Amino acid sequence: MDHALDAVLEIFSWIGFAGAALFGVVWLIVWAADGSWAQAEAIVDRDGAEPVVRWFGADGAHVAPLTPSDAATLADADDATIWFRLGRPGLVRLERRPAVLRLLAWASVAFAVLGVLTVVGSVVVLFVRG
Repeated sequence: MDHALDAVLEIFSWIGFAGAALFGVVWLIVWAADGSWAQAEAIVDRDGAEPVVRWFGADGAHVAPLTPSDAATLADADDATIWFRLGRPGLVRLERRPAVLRLLAWASVAFAVLGVLTVVGSVVVLFVRG
């Protein structure tokens, strides 16, 4: 029975560290693929069929349509802080990084914590047995 606990702790430590590495690598790939975004203060224009944001960048004036969820978020706002893709100013969003990056980072941290806790548990069991 004592060896079963050792085996379970060993398996969970491998799962924890492997999961942390896997989610960390996926986080890095998504982060790199996301590209570079710059912040701007934009005016929300609702004169047309769909709302757009207008702002001035280093290379002139820009305009971009809002997604339905971003338009709902900015329902009553006259201006907003936006993030636009460098090189493609027609792509805008309201957050600097996509939410999936936070999810991947937390998953990596959670698996790393699992790995650390099971290694600590293995050491504790080793010393308790004597």
